[in-house]
Amino acid sequence: MASKLVQLQSRAVQASNFVAKHGGGYYKQLLEQNKQYIQDPPTVEKCSHLANQLLYTRLASIPGRYEAFWKELDYAKNLWKNRQELKVEDAGVAVLFGLECFAWFCAGEIIGRGFTFTGYHV
Repeated sequence: MASKLVQLQSRAVQASNFVAKHGGGYYKQLLEQNKQYIQDPPTVEKCSHLANQLLYTRLASIPGRYEAFWKELDYAKNLWKNRQELKVEDAGVAVLFGLECFAWFCAGEIIGRGFTFTGYHV
């Protein structure tokens, strides 16, 4: 366990040195590439305004998302009613979707346990 801790510390030092060396250049490059999204002047008030704008825009999109959810549910119900006419492609997509949901569930469980598989911290 102690050797893994030393190894982790050395990796953290390497990462920190890399960020210290290349972080400033990457930051400037990132800002230059995305300057069309930067609001001038970059003030606290402007950031607050944009945050509120994002929140209320997302709230305004809820009815459209609600309708899309019910359309998807009706489509799934219709597929289930006519399952004898189901194509292999549709069944494959449904299986892949189910596997993806299960994988995200497993990932959430592992993250919730503190990135341990057994639930016990060593």
